[in-house]
Amino acid sequence: MTPDQTVLVERVRTLIADEPVVREVSMFGGRSVMVNEKMIVSALKDGGLLVRVDADQHDELLSRPGAVQAEMGPGRNMGPGWIEVAADAISDDEHLASWIGIAMDYNRAVTGGHQ
Repeated sequence: MTPDQTVLVERVRTLIADEPVVREVSMFGGRSVMVNEKMIVSALKDGGLLVRVDADQHDELLSRPGAVQAEMGPGRNMGPGWIEVAADAISDDEHLASWIGIAMDYNRAVTGGHQ
């Protein structure tokens, strides 16, 4: 992992410390954090965050600072429900926590986890 990824993963771990089933895997070119066996976020090499969100909220969430449609590579759109957030947009804990909260809301909806 890059230093930026390492720092971001540590920050994410702190925010989800109370979740019962958490594991990390390398995928999407980043360090992905899984809760209840579903990815919530992935820390990217540049310190940005790939966030799994409800597709119904996708367009609304793209209006947030630093949020863009996630791509698997140049011109390969990952589709609704995948948003990449720039590192500078999550540099403070409040903004990072907000994105983690959005990802966890979606995670609980699809896994039946606690609210």
